[in-house]
Amino acid sequence: MDEMVITLKVGRFSTADELSAKEQQLLEAAGKASEHAYAPYSNFYVGAALLLADGSVETGVNQENAAYPMCLCAERAALASAASRKPGIPVLKIAVRARHAQKLIDRPVGPCGACRQTLSEWEDRFSQDIVVLLQGEKGTVYRLSRAKDLLPLSFDGSFL
Repeated sequence: MDEMVITLKVGRFSTADELSAKEQQLLEAAGKASEHAYAPYSNFYVGAALLLADGSVETGVNQENAAYPMCLCAERAALASAASRKPGIPVLKIAVRARHAQKLIDRPVGPCGACRQTLSEWEDRFSQDIVVLLQGEKGTVYRLSRAKDLLPLSFDGSFL
């Protein structure tokens, strides 16, 4: 049996202050967006902010539904907004922040599997890596140089 080792390289920063000014602004935009999330069931509020190649920023927030499978994550909401408002413009970076109404989230929260798959396909769509910034309400920030690192052994259109 052959074994394969998959390595994930993640930049870890104690605070957002260690990032570039542009990345700090993107995290701030994600945090502000989370204030508009609709999460009456889980009280888990997520905001996402995208930096597009034209320098603009698009945001999205999670939208819950009593039937959980019908919920929409902040990451996919932001991507849908970008596709609608700025079609054809690649995404350079995404920042995702999360907070909870009843407890402090002080560590990064990773995207769900559906969002990881969607981000991976956006990289393929535009032949452009997407830098991923993850943070809770405050504290540690993770920085990945590309979204595909979130989803090793991913499924893509080459299988179809």
